Amino acid sequence: MSNMVTEIVAFMLSTSGWVLVSSTLPTDYWKVSSLDGTVITTATYWSNLWKTCVTDSTGVSNCKDFPSMLALDGYIQACRGLMISSICLGFFGSVFALIGMKCTRIGGTDQVKARIAFFAGFNFILAGLCSLTACSLYAHKITSEFFDPMYIAQKYELGAALFIGWGGSALCILGGVVLCFSLSDGLSKRVYGYNGATSIMSARTVDHRHPVNYRRPPPDYSTSSQQFDKNAYV
Repeated sequence: MSNMVTEIVAFMLSTSGWVLVSSTLPTDYWKVSSLDGTVITTATYWSNLWKTCVTDSTGVSNCKDFPSMLALDGYIQACRGLMISSICLGFFGSVFALIGMKCTRIGGTDQVKARIAFFAGFNFILAGLCSLTACSLYAHKITSEFFDPMYIAQKYELGAALFIGWGGSALCILGGVVLCFSLSDGLSKRVYGYNGATSIMSARTVDHRHPVNYRRPPPDYSTSSQQFDKNAYV
């Protein structure tokens, strides 16, 4: 029962992290920069993996999509690929976790379900690592440009999407690790039970060879009859 509860908690953590990571990809504010002119005029520059925009104090936004994928910076292309891979891995991890959990009636035997659930936990861990790498790479680019005194272009700060991505990545990794460890405990119990049955069988085999149950072969009178003398039949 405790193992089943652990699997449910791990599934909820992993799925919540995958939802947060999925919501990070279309989020606008990956990096933000504000320019305050007067009390009335304020412009906010923000950008994500797909476009760059500017929003004035009235709430009107003017956006410009990135023109070509091949003309993008390398770190943006890498972040796109890692985030898409993370979402795909989390999706397959959720499906495999539903099949491999003990509270579901699909997936086959307990041993097959344990293997499927272990594979689901491994997928969640990979998904968390991919999104964590993407967010960290994007944040490193922002901070390196911000603290570079020779960089004269527009400087940005960390946006809300990065913090959401880091939180979702942590939940995915934590849920995947808990799911894998819960299944390893169940597998160790199965192996221990099998060894116990083997020891019982070996004990029974030894029991049959005990001297109490051992049958002695019938005596051989062929040699002893030759030693009888002539008075043996008197």
